[in-house]
Amino acid sequence: MMKHESIETNAGLLIILTLAAISIGGLVEIVPLFHIEGTVEDIKTADGKDAVRPYTPLEQLGRDIYIREGCYNCHSQMIRPFRDEALRYGHYSLAAESQYDHPFQWGSKRTGPDLARVGGKYSNSWHVQHLNRPRSVVPESIMPNYPWLLKNDLYYDDVQGKMKALKKVGVPYSLTKEEYAANVEKFGEEVASLLDINRAETNMVEQAKQGNFDGNPARLTEMDALVAYLQVLGTMVDFSRHDEAEFIKFR
Repeated sequence: MMKHESIETNAGLLIILTLAAISIGGLVEIVPLFHIEGTVEDIKTADGKDAVRPYTPLEQLGRDIYIREGCYNCHSQMIRPFRDEALRYGHYSLAAESQYDHPFQWGSKRTGPDLARVGGKYSNSWHVQHLNRPRSVVPESIMPNYPWLLKNDLYYDDVQGKMKALKKVGVPYSLTKEEYAANVEKFGEEVASLLDINRAETNMVEQAKQGNFDGNPARLTEMDALVAYLQVLGTMVDFSRHDEAEFIKFR
């Protein structure tokens, strides 16, 4: 039997065996993908429409602010399929839930808690206070203050351009009547209207007023957009309508 020491001291042999191990491991991971229909779950609402939709213009701008402020450095958006994570954060993250994310916000560090299912967990006012002065609601928090989010008016002159760019990489925003009709079929008329690039600014202002995310309906601020984004995270899939076995085939 070959001794381990003889392998470690023979650079050529070590390289060959390392490549063999990587190749076998890679094949074990890759080959099964060719024998399944897809890795993105097909999740429907009660009326048969796609449950997971692209972000509205306001939510998308909020996501841009989330990235700009580096929130991903301390917060992940990926709940792993482990019992302790499920008990703390909820159902493990599905591929479908981030299919329209460019880039993904899965993250790899949790200085703060995972945010994959933070939507609806706290009120709008809690988020505003937390972002403005974190220690006023979480005394042990080391998160910095973000007071400028309430002070800065939301810049949205380029919102249509951003949606057009995302459309080019596969996000189903609509520009034409045909694309709008396809979204009605896929998501329903209410959602399709929110994904219409031609009405982006109108939809954004209306959502901000209805949601009153920053507590001041008279202004449209960066806080409105960021809170709107946080409040939608993890809310699109109604897990009470699905059992665990339904998603196993996609893993």
